[in-house]
Amino acid sequence: MSTVMRVESRVGVRATSERIWDLFADFGDWSRWNPYEGDVQGTLGIGAPVALTERLPGLKERRVEARLGDWQPYAQLVWHERRGWQFRATRYFEIEELEPGSCIVANGLIVGGLVGEWWFDKHRRKVKEAYAEIGEAIRRAAEG
Repeated sequence: MSTVMRVESRVGVRATSERIWDLFADFGDWSRWNPYEGDVQGTLGIGAPVALTERLPGLKERRVEARLGDWQPYAQLVWHERRGWQFRATRYFEIEELEPGSCIVANGLIVGGLVGEWWFDKHRRKVKEAYAEIGEAIRRAAEG
């Protein structure tokens, strides 16, 4: 039986949810603020295709071909990817506004399937460190 595995980074950001959302919604500008996911192509829409280049430290660069699963302005952006036989991944960004101008931003990965579990066990530390850096990059871009 396959289990689901997850890694997440959370960071406090002194910016409005609108400012943070603007970073997420402008796919063409991701390479400016995101150190590991760039060259994003796609449009916001449930089930819409999204493609990007993933460059995680210590892993081979790869082209991600996914589908937007859910998005809610000022709150969340989620995409789903089938990486092959018994390997599925969900990448997400969430904004929780605590008060105007103060948010918690989470970014994470949920992995399932037997092959996904193996990959996750092998690369968990690298992914966790990279996502923490992405969180800090979001903070710097939104506050700057």
